[in-house]
Amino acid sequence: MEASELDLIVAGVLAGDRTWIGKAVTLVESRNKADFDQAGMLLEMLLPHSGSSSRIGITGAPGVGKSTFIDELGSRLTEKGHRVAVLAVDPSSSISGGSILGDKTRMDRLSSNQAAFIRPSPASGLLGGVAQKSRETIVVLEAAGFDVVLIETVGVGQSESQVADMVDFFLVLLLAGAGDALQGIKKGVLEIADLLVVNKADGENELRARQAAREYQSAIELLTPTNPNWIPPVMTCSGLTGQGVEGVWEKISEHRDLMIAGGDWDSRRSDQKVKWMWALIEDRLIHRLREDPKIAATIGNLEQYVNDGSMTPFNAADRVLSAFNEIE
Repeated sequence: MEASELDLIVAGVLAGDRTWIGKAVTLVESRNKADFDQAGMLLEMLLPHSGSSSRIGITGAPGVGKSTFIDELGSRLTEKGHRVAVLAVDPSSSISGGSILGDKTRMDRLSSNQAAFIRPSPASGLLGGVAQKSRETIVVLEAAGFDVVLIETVGVGQSESQVADMVDFFLVLLLAGAGDALQGIKKGVLEIADLLVVNKADGENELRARQAAREYQSAIELLTPTNPNWIPPVMTCSGLTGQGVEGVWEKISEHRDLMIAGGDWDSRRSDQKVKWMWALIEDRLIHRLREDPKIAATIGNLEQYVNDGSMTPFNAADRVLSAFNEIE
């Protein structure tokens, strides 16, 4: 790719052109070795134009209604004049590597909304259902002028700390009437949540949702908040009817104002950059390990030795690292 083509992509992204936005995201998500340097140059050019959006992570167990909730919340925000980008992370098959990528069909209003942009991305089996290039994609979307970026995670019970490390606000959607009101939710998820929302609080389920919200609130009060100035509230809403969704956005806005006033906003963004740096280091080290012919051959043999029990995982890992140290 020539420099002039990169300039075209940058200009298109900054102009908010959806075609160029798609090309830019495809480039930064690429695992092709030839695209690495070009993606890095593109991000360097776009980075000064990013950083001003509200980054909101949304998670919850399958069936909790994440896509319906996001469709309702995003539609309301565009009506207020916001430009909303949705990074919808789909689960990848551990066998084929393919993903469902069905979020555009589950977000009917946003998918046809010119003030919104939905980007389905495969999770590639990563913990927390976070796409490998989520941070890079956020930079592109912010540079394109989207002032609210919603990141929907798979929500399959894996660690959600990765998405919390790249957003300003972490929202956990819950259900009532699923047996135990706490439904086995992990303490770790509660500890990093900025807001708990019991969804599907409509019809006959509304009373159960309110009861579940009280129980979740009791559970939250037993934990030490990550921010002493913010005790995560528990609310109810219905993504289907829209009831309570406006109140959710009000809480998100209240949290943002509090963070900015207390100086926590800048420190959280700085912390995100450091974690992004280490994520890049880890990603590039793994990529280099797998791309180097000598190490790739070594890894293939070691995997077989570990599989048949002739070598322990510890010894195999040491062999790979020794081979890596020999790379000139």
